[in-house]
Amino acid sequence: MLTTIREKTQGAFAWVILLAIGIPFALWGIQNYVDAGKVASVASVGDKDFYQNDVNRAYEQYAQQFRGLGIDERTLKAQALDKLIKDEVLLQYAHAKGLVATDQEARDFIKNLDYFKVDGKFNEQRYKSLLSAQRMNSNEFVARIKNALIMEQLQESVSDTGFATPYDVESFFKIQNQQRDFDYVTVALPKLTEQPSNEEINAYYQQHQDRFKTPEQIAVAYVELSLDAISQKVEVTEDKLKAYYAEQKDQYSTPERRKISHILFAVNKDTDEKAVLAKAQKAKAELANKDFAKLAAEVSDDKLTAKNGGDLGLFNAGSMEKAFEEAVGKLKLGEVSEPVKSSFGYHLIKVTELVPGETKPFDRVKAEVEKAYRKAQAESVFYDSGEKLAEMSYENPDNLDAVAKALGLTVNKTDFFTKATGVGIAANPKIREAAFSDEVLQGNNSAPVEVSPEHVVVLRKLDHKPAAIQALDSVKAGIVAQLQTEKAKKQALEKAQKLKEALRSGETLANLAANEKLEVKTLTGYTRSKTEIPDALSEAVFKAAKPQAGKPTILVAELPDGSQAVASLTQVAPGVMSEDDKKKMDLATKNIARAFGQADFNAMLATLEADADIEINQSAGEAKTQ
Repeated sequence: MLTTIREKTQGAFAWVILLAIGIPFALWGIQNYVDAGKVASVASVGDKDFYQNDVNRAYEQYAQQFRGLGIDERTLKAQALDKLIKDEVLLQYAHAKGLVATDQEARDFIKNLDYFKVDGKFNEQRYKSLLSAQRMNSNEFVARIKNALIMEQLQESVSDTGFATPYDVESFFKIQNQQRDFDYVTVALPKLTEQPSNEEINAYYQQHQDRFKTPEQIAVAYVELSLDAISQKVEVTEDKLKAYYAEQKDQYSTPERRKISHILFAVNKDTDEKAVLAKAQKAKAELANKDFAKLAAEVSDDKLTAKNGGDLGLFNAGSMEKAFEEAVGKLKLGEVSEPVKSSFGYHLIKVTELVPGETKPFDRVKAEVEKAYRKAQAESVFYDSGEKLAEMSYENPDNLDAVAKALGLTVNKTDFFTKATGVGIAANPKIREAAFSDEVLQGNNSAPVEVSPEHVVVLRKLDHKPAAIQALDSVKAGIVAQLQTEKAKKQALEKAQKLKEALRSGETLANLAANEKLEVKTLTGYTRSKTEIPDALSEAVFKAAKPQAGKPTILVAELPDGSQAVASLTQVAPGVMSEDDKKKMDLATKNIARAFGQADFNAMLATLEADADIEINQSAGEAKTQ
């Protein structure tokens, strides 16, 4: 049941694991840095309490998925808390049912994560360094990964049982391929020149002050640790580079490329070995006047390669018997060996392609060697310094001077930036997220922020400007434009509703359009997959009821620019499965079954949540509202 979750990121809990070990490197429900026993919990599930720090960290991770979508922080924090609760409900149920993940399964999973790899291999030092940066030991981390694996196990035990019948699939395609005929006109926004009154402007300003806030801003001081900067300080001499070159010579060498073919004369318990050898020797003599590939096709007992002229492909040392390999190594290009004995019989071997191996001379790769040498020497310093950076910035939470002095770093400063944008190092969203975290806003150093696997930053607040409401005069022009737009939308909607009522009374769209100087557009056989009209109109058309008793269905839909579409739906034709659809039956069956399985899982989770002992203390924190 436990699968490689990295390959199944569609699971509801796969993303939990990816967040748990993603960047920034943090985990759901890490123990608070303060004494939680003295702080009221924000929520509880049974005996498990969640505190404000838990919710803040959950929010920081959860919000990464929705960056740039304009979803407000209050909503995301409420969703993050809801996610914490759902996960805990499921985890407690999984434990109650006796589901387990072994230590070995968790460790195998961790070792396969690219996050802990250096040059493609799991790096113990990097693993320990990153855990240390989060004040966490290996046992804690393994336990959390095991919990995530258990949650995934439970989800799959439900969602993987979903199935779809041929009827389900056919019904899907009938709906998907349904065709609708309709006419429509677009009622554009009128151009208004009348200016709103001062009373209207002031009322709008008072009612929508959240829209006129200058964004919260912060300036930070920071120290950064980078592998590249450390590597530049590594002492380099010609002798050291040559010694490193000698150690890593394989990295600068191209192995010999040798392609071979053979003719096999098989030896087994029923054959006379001497006769087989004589046969091989005779064949070798025939090669003086006969093509090797042609002879192989005629006489080789290796029927699989015989049809390709005895081709064995590229020769890989260590894949054949010793005598065979020794013979291959002595042959020149185009040369054929004497009969060579192996456990299979006697072989005639020919080298059909030979590209000698090459080792690039030191002088030619000196720059490459120096770069690799610097990086190799700097890595241990980088990880050791990373641990010290995490420890000292935590032990001295009110300044960066101590850690800067200890590690020989410079304390840099930024200009003001917002949660949405910044320049320089603040252009990185991970830096902005850390800067606006509660920890930093309260005056403490941030946890180490991993900008990349080879670049870590710790920052602290230098100056902070809360969000502030702009003066009316500075936003008046925008308010005027907004009021005019809203009034125009209202007038367009009123006109559209009048057209709708007239159509329902028996008027024709053509006559109404002529009177109002509107253009009628007619679409026939329109399906959900087409894109000729705005999505809002397409959605409204396919949600509309089928025409009854020869009377069209009339509908109104607001378009993205605020204009209104008035449509008359005249006919609905049921969809049919095309030949192309039939080719997609297997894929459609799997996807529909997955959707059914996910719906079953969601229903189960909702039931568990309804039965669980859940308490939310709104007064303990502002997770739901801020």
